[in-house]
Amino acid sequence: MSKEEEEFLKQRLPAKALERLQSLRLADGIATLVFDASGLDGLARDRMEVAVRDTLRDAEGVSEVRVAMMANKVVRRIVAIGSGKGGVGKSTLAANLAVALKRAGRKVGLVDADIYGPSQPKLLDTEAERPGTDGKNLKPVPSPAGVPLLSMGHLVEPGRAIAWRGPMASNALGQLIEADWGDIDLLLVDLPPGTGDVQLTMLQRFRPAGAIIVSTPQDLSLIDAARAMHLFGQGEVPIIGLVENMAGYACPHCGEVSDPFGQGGVEDAASELGVPFLGRVPLSLEIRKASDAGQPPAAGEGPAAESFAAIAQQLGDWLDGKSG
Repeated sequence: MSKEEEEFLKQRLPAKALERLQSLRLADGIATLVFDASGLDGLARDRMEVAVRDTLRDAEGVSEVRVAMMANKVVRRIVAIGSGKGGVGKSTLAANLAVALKRAGRKVGLVDADIYGPSQPKLLDTEAERPGTDGKNLKPVPSPAGVPLLSMGHLVEPGRAIAWRGPMASNALGQLIEADWGDIDLLLVDLPPGTGDVQLTMLQRFRPAGAIIVSTPQDLSLIDAARAMHLFGQGEVPIIGLVENMAGYACPHCGEVSDPFGQGGVEDAASELGVPFLGRVPLSLEIRKASDAGQPPAAGEGPAAESFAAIAQQLGDWLDGKSG
């Protein structure tokens, strides 16, 4: 095929198809085109193929059009965010960690795997949204903070109780994780508290690359955090590190810092257990108000955003193999 023939055929292609064209060949009247289909769902690929065939089938010298759609398979890693008990701020940490990673340039998505008590739609201001579908898989809900997410909270009516037995909850988790995440290469999974069926499904079926454990400094939470670590250890999932949440409260009037839940207990536990300590997040009225409003502090500036960014940096280093 001459340069003139190649340019003639390229000029007939739709603009969106031309942007994704990888190769074009014309031989014996057969035009063979290869396109990069990365990030396109099935419907978009079909539409592009039809448009290409329609524009080239009547072109001079073309008797047949062959189209190949190639997509680079995304290698997607999963990081589980867990805790041994509820009420330690795990979901808030997961949401803000995802936002901080997004701001750092990561292609990150968030799965709210707390089937019975989903909170991510509230934290990321997507309560009114519903996921789309490509006919087979769910499509994540975009959030104002730029992190796509999926949650049972997007699939049921607000305030409705979910009374499912273990297998149903495990199947629901599969639908959330196996959704059409596009070019997302990192999924944070906000696990429910405890060590039940959903956690076991995560370990056995999806094999997280690693896990982050969240705890408050008090002894009771640390006991439960150690139990969660043991579960991940049984599944041979590495512990990326521990995060101490609600660590210190600065009075908004006088600035004096108090420690209603203690301070430093998680760092000490990490040292005793031989796992990294990733950092601490303060007990903050700012974080509580912003979270209730669906405005994750990690999306802004200030001390709260900095604490989440520091933890995200350590996770990023671990993912990149830079941590010791």
